[in-house]
Amino acid sequence: MSTKAARRTRTLTRAQIEEMFSRLAELNPQPTTELEYSSPFELLIAVILSAQATDAGVNKATRRLYPVANTPQAILELGEEGLKRYLSTIGLFNAKARNIIATCQILVDQHGGQVPRQREALEALPGVGRKTANVVLNTAFGEPTIAVDTHLFRVANRTGLAPGKDVRAVEDKLVKVIPARYLHNAHHWLILHGRYVCKARRPDCPNCVIRDLCRYRDKTAGQPGDGGPVARAARSLTPA
Repeated sequence: MSTKAARRTRTLTRAQIEEMFSRLAELNPQPTTELEYSSPFELLIAVILSAQATDAGVNKATRRLYPVANTPQAILELGEEGLKRYLSTIGLFNAKARNIIATCQILVDQHGGQVPRQREALEALPGVGRKTANVVLNTAFGEPTIAVDTHLFRVANRTGLAPGKDVRAVEDKLVKVIPARYLHNAHHWLILHGRYVCKARRPDCPNCVIRDLCRYRDKTAGQPGDGGPVARAARSLTPA
């Protein structure tokens, strides 16, 4: 087999991609982020804090912070040192506090205290890169963007959905190959799948709903159980 032909066999077909997202949608019809928020600003701050931190760790901190300060002006009034007291359990909290204060100042000075809906304006904020902007655009404003984190990057490469050498290459491929009706939720489905099923060290292949479609060569062995943690979580949200 030629190198080009071998490469094709590691990439999912259009029909397989359609089937993949059909199954993920059936399993979890309304996926969303695990970060807790009640406004675009709260989401923005939570995503900034989530860099090199778990969602659970971020939620623990914001549950203390947001009842006290959940607007740009309120956080500015806390000041950098005051803000750090709420963030001290999160990795890199000193740098994150500094970026959040600078971001809040820009939001107050240039955007009337509101989170902008334009990518360029979001990426101009301290501590906000393309991935963070994509999360905010998708989750707060309903844009069909895809934020490629380590989980999503792994899933896209392992499964053959959108193989790529870097996150931007994977993002660009995903936007092209995912059917339009699945684009808005695809970001959440793939991240949750990578976090709970297609894990880095030992993927839970026996409980994977797309096991038969996946191109991963080193699938873990075992008997299928109850569908794994994503299936259990989805069932717990479904009315009896």
